[in-house]
Amino acid sequence: MSTIVTFGEIMARFEAAPHKRISQVMPGSLEVTFAGAEANVAASLVALGENAKFVTALPDNPLGHACGAELRAVGIDCSSVLTSEEGRLGLYFIEHGANQRSSNVMYDRTGSSVAICDPTRYRWDEIFSDAAWFHITGITPAISREGATASLDSVKAAKDAGIPVSVDLNFRSKLWRWSADRDPKQLAGETMSEIVALADVLIANEADASDVFGIEGGSTDVERGKLDTEGYRSVASQLTRRFPNLSKVAITLRESVSASYNRWGAMVFDAEEDRFVFAPRDESGAYAPHDIRNIVDRVGAGDSFAAALIHAVRDPELSGSLESMADFAVAASALCHSIHGDFNRVSKDEILSLMGGVGSGRVRR
Repeated sequence: MSTIVTFGEIMARFEAAPHKRISQVMPGSLEVTFAGAEANVAASLVALGENAKFVTALPDNPLGHACGAELRAVGIDCSSVLTSEEGRLGLYFIEHGANQRSSNVMYDRTGSSVAICDPTRYRWDEIFSDAAWFHITGITPAISREGATASLDSVKAAKDAGIPVSVDLNFRSKLWRWSADRDPKQLAGETMSEIVALADVLIANEADASDVFGIEGGSTDVERGKLDTEGYRSVASQLTRRFPNLSKVAITLRESVSASYNRWGAMVFDAEEDRFVFAPRDESGAYAPHDIRNIVDRVGAGDSFAAALIHAVRDPELSGSLESMADFAVAASALCHSIHGDFNRVSKDEILSLMGGVGSGRVRR
């Protein structure tokens, strides 16, 4: 009973050369890797020493085979990955911003194998037979009606099996288009309410609670990089009142000074203890976010936070302290900003080192 299961879509990630626009490199070369929120979480968990199983549907073609091979290469259990004769591998294209120019993500994922997969093909009883935790995000139900049905089915099956469930809201405004009579935020709110009602741990960023559930974070202005950190105490309290099954709510806090310079931290609320913790903190105990002034790649940072929080909740040496759990998750995701690609390829020792205050970046010999 030690496997952590994640479920979602993985795509081919096409990336322009550092800081170039797609129009500058096409026709020409793009770097291709594989990425997707739930696969990113699984990869990070493996790096932390956990057993992780990823559930998805991949096309039966060379792209799908290459994607599966990469997942297996990093140590992810792919025994429950479905192979489909229908659909395709979803794609996304990324331009990395710099200074005052934002990064930009473009999706090409309509009709992907996982988006059109019949939800009844997933054998959740078998998938959860050795599971100790289940993680899902708000991206999978956003891609299609079938994805939404499969997501709700998976969470219900996990709860029936007595398995803790974590949900990362991960609102994507470019998705949630599968119902013509609802706008994306309305559709997300209705769908995610059913899923979150069954969750034990909820993870969100500074804007998700507002976008999905209409719960505001005080005077926060995400577009201008201004956060009212204290307002997120109220956000977390409102979320646990609306969804009383939640034991913990974690909110990542990103202040975007520019595309190259962010301040990064998080707040974790324990509903049973009725206690909030901000991380990281200075010597006085006040919130003091990480200054990340030379971002290599910010995509996947939230997924690395989710993975590290799941690990910390399960780790006997970290789970006894809300501060330790929050500090570990924030340190892991801060380091993810230094890694190229969506997968957080850092070790537990590196995370603990930063968590303990060693963040100078000096060469280790």
